[in-house]
Amino acid sequence: MHHRLSTRRALVYVVLAALAWGTGGPTGALLSQYAGLTPLSTSFWRLAAAVVWLAVARLAVRRAPLRPVLVASPLRPVLSGLGLAACQLGYFTAIPRVGVGIATVIALGAAPIFITIVARERLTPALFAALAGLVLLSATSGTADLTGIAAAVMSAAGYSLTTLLNRNTPDPLTTALLGFTAGALFLAPFAVLPTSLVGWLLIAYFGLIPTAFAYTLFYLGLRTLKASTASVIALLEPVVATAIAATMFHEHLTLTALTGAAIVLTAATAHSRHQ
Repeated sequence: MHHRLSTRRALVYVVLAALAWGTGGPTGALLSQYAGLTPLSTSFWRLAAAVVWLAVARLAVRRAPLRPVLVASPLRPVLSGLGLAACQLGYFTAIPRVGVGIATVIALGAAPIFITIVARERLTPALFAALAGLVLLSATSGTADLTGIAAAVMSAAGYSLTTLLNRNTPDPLTTALLGFTAGALFLAPFAVLPTSLVGWLLIAYFGLIPTAFAYTLFYLGLRTLKASTASVIALLEPVVATAIAATMFHEHLTLTALTGAAIVLTAATAHSRHQ
């Protein structure tokens, strides 16, 4: 039986995961600029690099062989990898069709609702407040393209699937490694090589911090927290990404976006207090 984390530590882990995820979008933008990678190729390298980092981590901590884990639950890593691939593929398919704002609202906003319903947990006012804040944070003109909307919903479903599958996993490090391996294999047909050394360095970072580190912490947090609580706290990700975009890329933040960010932060805090 694995050790159960305290609620406070689990909350810290999920917050750290969300903060790390928030650096992923800006890293992807830099990869497009300096390495000539498409979003889907970036998604492949993100997962593939994470596999390398996690394999090294398992060797360092001398974990047991992978075979018993695969024998005990052979479908979990395949389905988790499918969820990860669908999350990436759906999101990046939606962006050119409906815009970043609408894609973000649907992909990140629908996931907590899916997770709460499937896990048979309660839909709280804090959850709906967080979704309202996300809408304001990602406010955009966008377009109502049905294919784009369906792709964003697919992204939300993929994220929900991997979250629900990996609740209470006994070995988050191994769970993440196997899921990322399967996800990378699903995305391999979209892969192209980076065109610069800077690109490889960015891939190394992408695989380590926003992926291997973040997902392992997230899965650790799911040992203790309700899946719906973890998914709402994870909505801190776009807040962090927006802050980085404003400071590093000099993107203009509107009053509406700032209001949305404040609502998300408040709602996530309120939701965590009821855990």
